[in-house]
Amino acid sequence: MKDKCVLITGSSSGIGYEITSKLLDLGAKVIGIARNHDKSNIENKNYTTYNCDVSVHEKLETLIKQILKNHPKINCLISNAGYGNFGPLENFSTLQINNFLATNLTSHLIITKLLLPHFKRNKMGDIIFIGSEAGLLGAKNGSLYCTAKFGLRGFTESLSKDVSKKNIRVSIINPGMVRTDFFENLNFEPGNSEDNAISIKDLSSTVAYILALSRNTNVDEINLSPLNKAINFK
Repeated sequence: MKDKCVLITGSSSGIGYEITSKLLDLGAKVIGIARNHDKSNIENKNYTTYNCDVSVHEKLETLIKQILKNHPKINCLISNAGYGNFGPLENFSTLQINNFLATNLTSHLIITKLLLPHFKRNKMGDIIFIGSEAGLLGAKNGSLYCTAKFGLRGFTESLSKDVSKKNIRVSIINPGMVRTDFFENLNFEPGNSEDNAISIKDLSSTVAYILALSRNTNVDEINLSPLNKAINFK
């Protein structure tokens, strides 16, 4: 993994934090983007952080261009940033809908768009999107979240067909519930049993597995589910 220079969005907490820690432990260089890194306690010479709200697309575009100048050896993207918002569609304002999709869908497209010319010039790249089981099946009160994740999954499939001949691999991982701070501001969470949630370490190991495969192998999609699904409502 020492040949990997990885850009990770949402790197300061939850899934992104665990993936960052895993890849750093394996010797990769990591550039992390998050709204802020105040709660992140990672200290590693191979870890560089940038603060950015990915829903503000003009600032995001400027930042990605600057990151590419500062880190021209970037050869991987783990596109992970996002948050959950659930409920009947009519309960969301137009502003809430726009902001949600700006973070959970459009930001992934914009970052990928900006990195693709760089990967094509270098004739190599890896892109892994962190999707969700919500991108596989619509769910009650999930109109916003499912829309974003279905869109991300469709984007992944199309993009992979566009860039495979350029030695750019594109994958998506669709996890079920993972016990993280994702649920902090939601009215539900995984059940209390250990087997009601996916191990976050298994998820980060799945990312590392994909990146470690030989270049002639592309993982299109991996779905991860808790052994026994159960939900607690707060």
